[in-house]
Formats: sequence, C-alpha cells, structure tokens
Amino acid sequence: MRVDEFEIETDEMVYEPSDDSFLLAENLIINSGDEVLEIGTGSGIVAMYASKKTDKIVATDINFNAIELAEKNFTSNGLENIQLFLGNLFEPVKDQKFDVILFNTPYLPTESSEILDDNLNYAFDGGLDGREVIDEFLNQVKNHLNHDGRLQLIQSSLSKIEETISRLNDLGFKVEITASEKFFFEEIVLITAFLDE
Repeated sequence: MRVDEFEIETDEMVYEPSDDSFLLAENLIINSGDEVLEIGTGSGIVAMYASKKTDKIVATDINFNAIELAEKNFTSNGLENIQLFLGNLFEPVKDQKFDVILFNTPYLPTESSEILDDNLNYAFDGGLDGREVIDEFLNQVKNHLNHDGRLQLIQSSLSKIEETISRLNDLGFKVEITASEKFFFEEIVLITAFLDE
C-alpha cells in the first residue's frame, strides 16, 4: 500500500495501518533532534512519519512478525535512522530515556473467547477492560522520559479515556487531547502529555 511518499508492505500477522495509526502519525509533536521511542511499531508507519522530523528513533514491538515487517519497510523506503528491538513495552530500552514516547495502545476490551491464538492478538488485546497494557505502560513511562519530555498515545473511549488522563495528571503531566475521530461505536483519541517538571 502507498501512504504519502512511503510504500508499505503488510502482513496478516501484523496490525495493518488504520485510522488510529494515521491519527497518531499525522499529529506527531516532534522537534528536530528529539530522541523518539515508538512502542508497538507494527508495520513501522508511525516511526516512518517520525523519521521526517528527527533522525533519532527507536521502535519496538512484542511481535516478531512486526519487527521483520517494519525492518523490510524501513529498508525498502531507504530509512536507516530507525533502530528496531523485539520486546514488551520498555524491556528493550531498560535504562534509556527519550524526549518523545509514542504508543498506539492495544485498547480493545477483550474477553477470553475473543483472544486470537497468534501474534496479531498483541495489536488489540487490552484485557477485559481494555486497560491492561495501558496501565502497565503508564506505570513505567515516566522512568523513560527526559526532563520536559512528552508522550503521545492512542486510546479508545471503550477503555476509559478519563482514567488515563487522571493517571497522567497524578504523574505530573499536563494533558491534552490533540486529535480525535468518532466512529459509530467508539471515539479514538490522541492523548498528548507533557512532563511538567
């Protein structure tokens, strides 16, 4: 598939870029020289958009198929400034800090009967209330942000947006919803949070 100036390959085991991916990709707040971490890179499309703004990017994913696909997409588009690591959330970057952290979260409430028995499940499965991965991310994110850092995350109204905003406020962030898109059963929002220290 063609996206702006990028040519993107897809894979049935990797989340295909969709409305939520582009809501994040098209509303990035990144300055030249920022060190950026994208968690859950999938096909790599968000990291590719980020590469137009800075040349210091680390992208991770828990899905090995996603790492392989993103690497293929970066190579075919001539992008050599994105480092890729396999692992869950912040595991691959344990001691590193960044200016910007990006995450299109797995935000769908998922019953046990809805769980897929393959790597694609990682892309959407947010546990019973949709917050399992979001909460784990919020517990760790401040340890990986530089002074005056910011994070941008995608979330759905199905997984308690206000709870995320409240948690971020408690962690010392200034929080805004900087973009949103309504669908017939949910609203997808881009939460942008600035570390207010």
